[in-house]
Amino acid sequence: MLRALELAWHGWGRVHPNPMVGAVVVQGAEVVGEGFHAEYGGPHAEVVALTAAGSRARGATIYVSLEPCAHHGKTPPCTDALIRAGVARVVFGARDPTRTAGGGAEVLATAGIAVQGGVSEVLVRRQNAIFFHHAERQSIFVALKLAMTLDAKLAQAPGQRTQISAPEAVEEAHRLRAGFDAILVGVETAVVDDPLLTARGRVRPRQPPARVVLDSHLRLPPEAQMLRERSGPVLLLCAEEAPVEARSALQAAGAHVIPVPASRAGVDLGAALQVLGERGFQSILCEGGGRVASALLHGQHVHRLYIFLAPRVFGAQGVSAFAGDLDPRAMSGWSATELKSLGSDVLVVFDRES
Repeated sequence: MLRALELAWHGWGRVHPNPMVGAVVVQGAEVVGEGFHAEYGGPHAEVVALTAAGSRARGATIYVSLEPCAHHGKTPPCTDALIRAGVARVVFGARDPTRTAGGGAEVLATAGIAVQGGVSEVLVRRQNAIFFHHAERQSIFVALKLAMTLDAKLAQAPGQRTQISAPEAVEEAHRLRAGFDAILVGVETAVVDDPLLTARGRVRPRQPPARVVLDSHLRLPPEAQMLRERSGPVLLLCAEEAPVEARSALQAAGAHVIPVPASRAGVDLGAALQVLGERGFQSILCEGGGRVASALLHGQHVHRLYIFLAPRVFGAQGVSAFAGDLDPRAMSGWSATELKSLGSDVLVVFDRES
């Protein structure tokens, strides 16, 4: 099952809104076929692994990270392929949250195939957190990514663009972007850093993520890089009373300007997420800055934290990763679920307990 999970990662950024799935066919003590869901609309992991195994799939055990589907979608049901191949046993990691009565496990059992489920379910759900979250809650999965120094600083000084992360960490950040529907930043980050907010790593997303800026008063200049780079739409969420002239100029530059309710601190985050959800977004990766990060955490809108730590210290003049005093309750219920070395940096992933 761990090998199936490893294979599944190859679908990151390419299979959404489908889940990432890997499969391994074992005959006796020998692996005779492997596969993963590589592209939305393409063959599922089970079919790829069965094809690789050929006739050796008969009487074999297949390990698949998600319960095989029993319905017609972009492809025929995987249960049909498993029954035709003559496998003797199916072991799956987690049940499909979109299943209805008479799901894949029941179909296979009725056909006389031994079925075992719930193997490494926690790992499967963690790998496909976006898929499970949207299927079970019908709301946006929000991840917050912060690249900071050891003293929790985002930049060397206010208004100063600062490169903190090692090249390996930058590459990982671009890989992460490829798996989300949208990348979100506050207007201060957009103005100071003038980022493209595109996924430019080894993983090329099937659909370029949208770029979303929280910009109450429409301060983003029409000549901003993200508006010149036609890779995914640019959405500016502003207050309803934002200047009409700025709105016209930004729309002429290619931005989609969307008025949303505002609070005293700026755009109302709950309302913003609701608007994005109504537009079909299932996942958002927020990349700062500190005010937006703190507001999202304070409002308990964040489901996953990606903290990139660089072995540097900026001291008192640095820009804090967290603005103001965070309510301690906003930081309760989190668990570290992954630790990864990236050159000189470290990535720590935290998931919020549901």
